[in-house]
Amino acid sequence: MQFKSTLIPISAALALAGLSTCSLSMAQEMVVKLGHVAPMSGGQAHYGRDNANGAIMAVEDLNAKGMTIGGKKVKFELVNEDDAADPKQGTAAAQKLVDAKVNGVIGHLNSGTTIPASKIYHDAGIVQISPSSTNPKYTQQGFANAFRVVANDSQLGGTLGKYAVDTLKGKQIAVIDDRSAYGQGVADEFIKGAKGRGATQITREYTNDKATDFNAILTTIKGKKPDIVFFGGMDNVAGPMLRQMKQLGINAKYMGGDGVCTTELPKLAGDGLGDNQVVCAEAGGVSGPKEKDMDQFVARYKKRFGIDVQLYAPYVYDAVMVMATAMQKANSAESAKYLPVLAKLKYDGVTGPIAFDSKGDLLDGTLTLYTYKGGKKEKMAVVK
Repeated sequence: MQFKSTLIPISAALALAGLSTCSLSMAQEMVVKLGHVAPMSGGQAHYGRDNANGAIMAVEDLNAKGMTIGGKKVKFELVNEDDAADPKQGTAAAQKLVDAKVNGVIGHLNSGTTIPASKIYHDAGIVQISPSSTNPKYTQQGFANAFRVVANDSQLGGTLGKYAVDTLKGKQIAVIDDRSAYGQGVADEFIKGAKGRGATQITREYTNDKATDFNAILTTIKGKKPDIVFFGGMDNVAGPMLRQMKQLGINAKYMGGDGVCTTELPKLAGDGLGDNQVVCAEAGGVSGPKEKDMDQFVARYKKRFGIDVQLYAPYVYDAVMVMATAMQKANSAESAKYLPVLAKLKYDGVTGPIAFDSKGDLLDGTLTLYTYKGGKKEKMAVVK
């Protein structure tokens, strides 16, 4: 008996084996999952969208570049989770990312969610870079896998406290915080900085991060005749507070940290925002030649998403790029292997040079002081 020889095309052979040419090419491609967490719902959702957009831009740029790690072409995938700025939801989101076996985490946005989530990532051995959490406690827990790409509250709050006394000549100072890890932390450091410059007349009041009525607090403060009101919290609370300060006739300078220092504040404060009334600081900042890089990023962001950068998107972008660069240099996307490289990495980012100290804090972090004129955020100075 004669057998007829038949040649089967490779595509058919693969199909018979339950594979495809696409599967073959995918086998040569490594997927790297990057977790990102921010409040995508609730009063701080505009921050969360801004952060997520920064991560999206970075992942798109990395995939367009065609990065290889350990000789394999890499496809980066973003796994986005919503923590609603709530610590309990934050830890649940962290566990979801651990279960998804992400290769690293960018987040969280708030200190109050970052700190409890950081233990979950530490126990799972996953590298975490926060693009915006400023409470010093985050990097004081002894977790070798925890990093941040912005200055911390000691730098930010302390600098604002000194500025309140040295430059604004504050004598009667009122401090309000929202009792969150971020708000309380930055307020504590502001008070330390102000007292270090000789301030003694400081009144402290408290609210929460979802409050909208401040009449009782502000009436108490008005009786003290403050020349400066410092708020430790976010813009969704600062805006209504400024409106009510105007209604009560409190004409004090209003100061705050990076949570207040957003492009959304004029909309939230309305006619409560006077020219040069607000002095706030962003936990980062560029000057000189780096301003061109930042301007280009802002323009690309506007073209990509049709909206302006709120605050942290450039820092999220840099955090993703730092993590990916460490993976490439380590020839591995496994946290245990690229962590030592990340800890010693020096990276020139959109937000400036990035390197970390032994705790994971940003080395030589800068701050940018801003005010508002005509409803527009205006840079005053970049300081260290």
